[in-house]
Amino acid sequence: MNTLFGSSDNMQDSGEHWLTVSDLMAGLMMVFLFIAIVFMLNTQKENNKIKEMTVAYQQNQVAIFEALEQEFQHDLIRWGARIDKETLAFNFQSPDVLFANNETTLSATYKQILDDFFPRYIHVLTPYRDSLDEIRIEGHTSSAGLRGSTQAQAYFYNMRLSQGRTCAVLEYGYGLMPNESDWIKATIAAVGFSSSRLIMQDGAEDAAMSRRVSFRAITNADIQIKRILEAQ
Repeated sequence: MNTLFGSSDNMQDSGEHWLTVSDLMAGLMMVFLFIAIVFMLNTQKENNKIKEMTVAYQQNQVAIFEALEQEFQHDLIRWGARIDKETLAFNFQSPDVLFANNETTLSATYKQILDDFFPRYIHVLTPYRDSLDEIRIEGHTSSAGLRGSTQAQAYFYNMRLSQGRTCAVLEYGYGLMPNESDWIKATIAAVGFSSSRLIMQDGAEDAAMSRRVSFRAITNADIQIKRILEAQ
C-alpha cells in the first residue's frame, strides 16, 4: 500500500513542495506588480511633463502674440497687415505696396515699412529667443502665371518669384541690423511657397489676399517634447 499510494512522509514532503511553489508564484506576482506600478508611474510622469510642456507652449504662443499685437496695433491698418494668433504669422497683405508685378525688387514704400517694422519685430521677440526654433519669412503668390503658361509652369514660376521676394526682404532686414547679423543668419530663413497656400473666399481663390509676405515665429515646443521622450 505504501508503495502504491506513498507513505505519509512522502505526502508531507509533497505538501511542503507545493507550498514552496505557491510561495514562489506569489513572489513572482509581487515582482510583476511592482514592475507594473513603476512603469505606470514613469508613464504618468512622462505624460505630466508633456502636459506641462504643452501648457507652457500655449502660454508662450499667447505671450508672443500679445507682445506683437501690443507693439504693432497702431501700424497694422496703415501697413495692410494682420497677425494670425494661431500661427504667429505677421502677414503683409498689400502686394502692390510690397513689390511691382512679377518683380522681386522691394518697392520704396516697402523699404520704408521694413525700416520701421524689422528692428521692432526683432526687439519684441528678443525675450522669447530661447523658445524659438526659427523665424521664417514666407513668400506666397496667387495661382496666376505668365500668359499662356501651363499650371505647372505657373507654379514653378511663382516659386522662383516668391523665393526671390523673401530673399530680398531678408537681405534688406539683415542690412538694417548689423549687430544682430549672427543671430539673424542662425535663426531667420527665407522660404517661397508659390501658390501652395492660397487664401480662399467663398470657395474661390482671392488672388489679391493670396499674394503676401509673412514673418512667422516658430517655437521649439516639439523639439522640447522630443527631448523629454528621449530622456526617458
